[in-house]
Amino acid sequence: MSAYEPAHAPVAAAARDLSDAECAELDELLAQTPRPFEPMGVVMLDGFLCGVLVQPVPIEPDAWLPYVFDARGRLLASEVAGAWHERAVALTLRRYQALNRSLLEDGAFDPLIADLDEDEDDATGAGAEAEAAGATAPPPDALAGIPAASLPLVEWVAGFHFAAGLFPALEELDDDAVNLALARIYRHLPPESDEQRELQAALDADLPLASADDAIDDLIAAVADVADFTRELRFQVDTVRRQAPKVGRNDPCPCGSGRKYKRCHGATAP
Repeated sequence: MSAYEPAHAPVAAAARDLSDAECAELDELLAQTPRPFEPMGVVMLDGFLCGVLVQPVPIEPDAWLPYVFDARGRLLASEVAGAWHERAVALTLRRYQALNRSLLEDGAFDPLIADLDEDEDDATGAGAEAEAAGATAPPPDALAGIPAASLPLVEWVAGFHFAAGLFPALEELDDDAVNLALARIYRHLPPESDEQRELQAALDADLPLASADDAIDDLIAAVADVADFTRELRFQVDTVRRQAPKVGRNDPCPCGSGRKYKRCHGATAP
C-alpha cells in the first residue's frame, strides 16, 4: 500500500469526501486487482482524477475508469470484477465528485500526497508506480536529482500527466496561461528534454519552492488555474464517451455501482 497523508485540512465543500480510512481502503482494493492488470495506487489516482477534471472537454467516467484498474485500459471480466471492484469504483467516484466540487466552489482542493517519511524506498516506489500507470518512468538516479520539495509530489503529478496523455485536448490548447500552469505542475517530474530543463530553471528562478509545503501550495494553485482557464470550454463541447454498446435503462450501470443504469448515470443522461 502506498503511504499517503492529506496535504492540508479538508476543504469545506467536500462534504462527502473520503475519510482517511476510506482512502486506505481504496488503496487496498486497487491492490487486489489481479494480474496481468496494472492498477494505480491511491496517490497516483488522485492526480489522475484532477487531470481528468481540468480537461477542456468533459470526460465521462466510463471513458477513464478502466485506466484506474489497468494502465492499458483493459476491462475486467465480470467474474473478476466482483464486490471489491464495485466498492473501489464507488469510492473512486466519490473522490472524483469531491475534487470536482472543491475546484468549482473553492478554487482549491486537498490532494493526497505521498508521505515519504513512511516509505523506505520512496524514489524507486514513485518510479515503479509511474511506470505502472503508463507514464514515463524515470530511473531512481533521475528521481534522486529532483529537489526535495518536489519528491512528495512525483506520484501525484505522474497521475495527472498520465491523464493528460490519455486525453490530449488539454495539452493541445494553444494558450500561454494554460501552458504556464501546466509547466508549474510538471516541474515536479524529471525533465525529458533541454527545453523542459530550461523551463524548469526559469521557474526555479522566478518561483522558487523552499519547502514541500510551498510545492504543494503551488501545485494546488496551478491545478486550480488550469480548471479556471478551461471551465468555459467544458460547457461548450460534447462529453467524451467510450465507444460501447448502448446501455438499456434496466441494465447495470457501466460505472460499476451495482445500480440500474436508470437509477445511476442514466438519471442524468439526455
